Amino acid sequence: MSELIATYLLPNEKNPEKKAEEIALGLTVGSWTNLPELEQSQLRKHKGRVVSIEGLPSINEHHSLIRIAYPTINFSNDLPAILTTVFGKLSLDGKIKLVDLQFNDVLKSLFPGPRFGIEGLRKKLNVYERPLLMSIFKGVLGKDLNFLSEQLKQQALGGVDLVKDDEILFENNLTPFEKRIAVGKAVLQKVWEHTGHRTLYAVNLTGRTSQLRDKAKRASELGADLLLFNVFSYGLDVLQELREDSEIALPIMAHPAVSGASTSSPEFGFSHSLLLGKLLRYAGADLSLFPSPYGTVALDKPLALSIAAELMKDDVFKKAFPVPSAGIHPGLVPLLIRDFGDDAVINAGGGVHGHPKGAHGGGLAFRQAIETTLQGIPLVEGAELFPELKQALELWGSAEVIH
Repeated sequence: MSELIATYLLPNEKNPEKKAEEIALGLTVGSWTNLPELEQSQLRKHKGRVVSIEGLPSINEHHSLIRIAYPTINFSNDLPAILTTVFGKLSLDGKIKLVDLQFNDVLKSLFPGPRFGIEGLRKKLNVYERPLLMSIFKGVLGKDLNFLSEQLKQQALGGVDLVKDDEILFENNLTPFEKRIAVGKAVLQKVWEHTGHRTLYAVNLTGRTSQLRDKAKRASELGADLLLFNVFSYGLDVLQELREDSEIALPIMAHPAVSGASTSSPEFGFSHSLLLGKLLRYAGADLSLFPSPYGTVALDKPLALSIAAELMKDDVFKKAFPVPSAGIHPGLVPLLIRDFGDDAVINAGGGVHGHPKGAHGGGLAFRQAIETTLQGIPLVEGAELFPELKQALELWGSAEVIH
């Protein structure tokens, strides 16, 4: 029988065996022992079953991991149905956290995964064997297209590979969606012709859910490079719909806005690795942003690494780029490369724009920090060769890695 296995953390549960059996029945057939034998026979194929119960004495003597198998015949083949089945009313039932979902191969085949993934994005940029560098627009609310265009130009001239809209830049009269795409495309084409460096621009896809598909198709027609998408405001199934539409066929960058409400508690909600890693990848995100372990909105290092691991592990799906973010400056590049490797995106806002030489200088400082680190040279030594990197380290400091 085909099954989906859910793993839960039960904090402070003194009788995990009883609780596990209640969950397995309550989220499937409802009751069992009091049913007539004929009804049990009819419902057996729908009944959830407890796979395992594991105590976690290193955390707390009453903390347990329980694994429950749900027959896939119980739900339709979409993420809303799956999440409602395994965690719908259960999420309201006190302290319990959904840690992981184990999809069998048949179930996996029903999901698209990234269209481009790491390999496809590297091919678009013709950049290999180093982390990609991304920056974001800053302070664009209330500003016009000329301001946006100049910001984009300076970031591209600094050697940034990807530039994304701010996630709070919605449809507006000063920088409307379609014009942002057109202006961005023209600016980046000129920079590429002048320098030979290609930069891709991720435009924020927003609006009413019923309008998103048509808006994304229009973006594709206009030659957009990527879509930025606030997936947890709209839903994972909307992401999957956008990914699967062949008339859109653009890379999708998933922003983590709103996800903290579902992941931040150690005792409630979803694990970071499941929500920001596995499910985003299965639904079709090519890049996943999440808080880094070092910046202003820091995530505990094991949690950040668990997200990256789910995006990168061997699977039937293409690998997606981890994008550790928030509070990143050039001095943190050695830590980022040590912890996330070359197949990651280094994402900075203030760390680019706050450079004494502006976004151009900030981009150069990051690229210099990446080059220096990959050569095994300490940043303080690289700073003697690169004035932009030196200015960045004087402003923000550095976190050297001892090998």
